[in-house]
This record gives sequence, C-alpha cells and structure tokens, in this order.
Amino acid sequence: MAEQFFERPILNSPYEYPALHWELDEEGQPTNQLVESRRPSKFLTPIPKPKKRRKAQDDVQQALPLFDTEGISDESQAYDLSLFINSVREKVNAWRNLSDPADWKVTPETARLLQHWRQHKFQSLRPFFCQVEAAETAIWLAEVAPKGKSFLAHIASVNEEANPELVRTALKLATGAGKTTVMAMLIAWQTVNAVRHPQSNRFTRGFLLVTPGITIRDRLRVLQPNDPDSYYASRELLPSDMLPDLQKAKIVITNYHAFKRRERMQIASGTRKLVQGRGPELNTLETEGQMLQRVMPELMGMKNVLVINDEAHHCYREKPDTDDVSSLKGDDKNEAKQNNEAARLWISGIEVVKRKLGVQRVYDLSATPFFLRGSGYAEGTLFPWTVSDFSLMDAIECGIVKLPRVPVADNVPGGEMPKFRNLWEHIGKKMPKKGRGKAKALDPLSLPAELQTALNALYGHYEKTFEMWQAQQIDVPPVFIVVCNNTSTSKLVYDYISGFVQTDDDGRETPHEGRLALFRNTDTFGNAGQTHTQSSST
Repeated sequence: MAEQFFERPILNSPYEYPALHWELDEEGQPTNQLVESRRPSKFLTPIPKPKKRRKAQDDVQQALPLFDTEGISDESQAYDLSLFINSVREKVNAWRNLSDPADWKVTPETARLLQHWRQHKFQSLRPFFCQVEAAETAIWLAEVAPKGKSFLAHIASVNEEANPELVRTALKLATGAGKTTVMAMLIAWQTVNAVRHPQSNRFTRGFLLVTPGITIRDRLRVLQPNDPDSYYASRELLPSDMLPDLQKAKIVITNYHAFKRRERMQIASGTRKLVQGRGPELNTLETEGQMLQRVMPELMGMKNVLVINDEAHHCYREKPDTDDVSSLKGDDKNEAKQNNEAARLWISGIEVVKRKLGVQRVYDLSATPFFLRGSGYAEGTLFPWTVSDFSLMDAIECGIVKLPRVPVADNVPGGEMPKFRNLWEHIGKKMPKKGRGKAKALDPLSLPAELQTALNALYGHYEKTFEMWQAQQIDVPPVFIVVCNNTSTSKLVYDYISGFVQTDDDGRETPHEGRLALFRNTDTFGNAGQTHTQSSST
C-alpha cells in the first residue's frame, strides 16, 4: 500500500483549526489512518521505516528510542507536560468558541484585536491559525486565567525552581511557522492596552527583544513601528485607528552578547599592576546600570518591561548542584561549556533588567524550547513553562512547511541499526573541525561512505521529482538543500556535489565532475558551465 502520509501530508488549512491528523503508532511510524481530531501535543517524530530490513533488524527497530535523551523518552515527564499543554489548549479553544465578546473577559481593546485577527479580510498576508493561537494563549493566561489559578500556579512553580527571579512563558512554534508575526501581535496587544489604560500594571509599552545573533536581530527590525517594512501596517495586524498607539511603544532589539559588561577604560597590564599596588584589584568594568544605559537607553526610566526571547532555548539557568559538563569529553564538553556561558550571560542580563527596571513577563519563542546538554537537566527536556505547542508535524499537516525527507534505502553494510536515522553519530569523527580553511587539504571524494550514500539516496528522489516537473513543463526546478554543521564540511560537500579541481604536490591540476549530475557546475574537463549549485555560510 502506498505511504499515504508521505504522498498526501497536507490535511488542514493553515488558517483554520486543524481538524484532522495522521495517526502514528507507538514507535512514531505513520499508520496511514486519518483521525478526525486535532493532533494532541506529544513529543514524537515520525521516521519512515527503512526499506532494507531483516528479522533481526525488525526487533532492534522496535526497541529504538525516538530520541536519545532521557528527558523526552521518560514516559512520566512526557505525559505530565503534554497533559498541561493539552489542557491549556482545550481551555483556549473553548474560550475562542464563545460567540459573545462580552464573555471573553478581556479588555475592549483586546477583544477588538482578537476579532480583527480572526475575522478581518486581509488584503496581504493573513495570520496563520498557529500564530493567532499562540497570541491567544498568551492573552488567555494574562487576562482570563487569573479567574481560575491552577494554570498560573503551575507556571509560577516551575519558574520558581528554574528561573527564580523571572516569570517565563514559552510558546513553541515550528520553524517556518512565523514567530516574528507572533511577536508583533504580542507587542500590539500590550501597547494598545498600555496606551489606553495607562494606570493598569498588566500592560506595558516597553519591550526588550533578545536574540542569539546579529542576523536574527536585523531580521526583527520589522517589529519597529517606524520601519519601512513594519509588520503592523504592512500585514494589517491592527485596526487602522489603533496604529497611532504603536508609535508610543519603546522597542529595543539586541543580541544577548550586549549584556556582557565592558571595560570602562583600557589599561595595560603593567600599568594596572602599578596603579593597583598592594591594594584591592581594580574594578574597571561597567556597572549594571551603565550596561543597561548602553544597551537600552530608550527603556531607561520605564517600569515593568516585557521581554521577548527569540530562539529562547539558548537562555536558561543551569540546574543548581549539578555538573553535567565534567562527564563529557572533547568537542561535546567544549560545546556544553560554550552553551552554558552563553545561556548564563543571556539570563543574567534579563535578571539585571528585572532588578533595575522591572520585568513584567518573559515570553520565550522557539521551535525547540528544550534544555541543552550540560545544563544540568536531561538533554532535550522541554522547558516546563511551555504553554502552547504547534509542532513540525502540525505545520506539515497544515501546509505551512515542506515535508522533510530522510534516506530510507540504507545499504551501508556491517550493521543491524539503520545508520541514516542518526547519521552524524556515525560520521562525526570522520568530518573536519570548524573553519573553512581546514577543508583545503581534504579530499571531497573521501567523504564517509554513509554520507555519500545518504546524498545519493536523497538525490535519487530529487531526480525523479525533477523529471516529473520537466514533463509538466515547470520552468523553475525543485530545490535541494544540504545543511552542514560548519563551513569546512559544507566546502567538502559542495565540491563533492558540484565538482572541483584537485591540485597535487607537483602543481598538476585534475578536474573532477560533481557526483550528482544535475547539480554539476563544471564539465568533464573542469570548465565552468551553468551554476546549478551554490554554497552559503549563513
């Protein structure tokens, strides 16, 4: 029987409540059975069964965990967190279906925004259901849930344990589901209410958006009301009469590195020792207040700033009285140390904002709000303050993102376990370290056999799709994307796919064709032709 799940993955409209989902069995495999309800929040990922199977391998496959993480595979934890998220979802859905806005128990301004997002005839991009639901969940918890405090008590309890100085709420949306739009909706909701209810301490017009890097920070400029491409006007996220209120918002977008306190003066080490003498060590770092003045001068003097963390899984406080890092080795240990240092700087910066200015609430947005390795929590443990979940499976079934594929024709000899499922575990030690220069002396034709076979398996599917598109006279070809862990690996894979010229010790050059014919950039003699394949380091 045809694998209907992979042939017809899209079941729902991206703009409506998802009413159907594909059933998965206990191993996370599609059963090809449609279920007439929304997919419940679970932390499972469907993987196509490998085509090459033996009886012994069948037994191993049945026992193969979907995640090599204690946090997700632990049944009690998965049940408890799923139960909480699904309970919130049910409450929000019942509240959403109330026909009379008077029953919503929100401010008139919030009611207008909700009606606008749900019913407005958008001329440009209409918000996805998942984007509206994420904003609705935040609104329900802030304006409605206080009437019944069990949900808020849970959020307060888990924050007291993991983030004792902050109140964090995580909104989980699959990559590609549009977190930036959700941020704009949260800012609009808070600002309009703060402007029209200036005496209320439930709302604010001061916002700090923290990102993990400069690229993301620049992408979020559309959240500034005065930006030429501002989402509020271009995407019609507010009724026109509310747009002037957004001009009163104070929004600072920064990356977490800015929280690192800088030297106020540069003193040579010899001079420092001379000046210090036998006295206490000189303190030339910024104070916390000076750091805030540098990073967010627009917010100085405001109270109860609202913080939004983008890619929030990089922000956490390590679990007290634990030391996971010491048990790791090599690159894993170094990576864990770097992750913890970054996370510590990020959350410490927000805690400074809380002490000096006041933080109303922190909204965490991420497709993967899980603790990282070395945090003291089991790697992959979901942030327990997560309140909504729109997973990759949901996004696929609503047609928001494409269906990812993994190679299933595993013909690498010598093992019972399908290697493509966790490919990096089998090839990581054979691949180059960071830095594009480290790939210069390496041979693209010496890529691990497992990686070559995986590329060829996926290319085989691409080739069939390409031929179908050609037969239908579709001018634009399908796109084949390979994501690598660093620039040196990407250089090797790029050369393997597109072709390259190899120079020996005597300076003689030998051209090599790309191993994937449709992606070759050179001919048999090494002459450049049409550019089919490009490499990017972003």
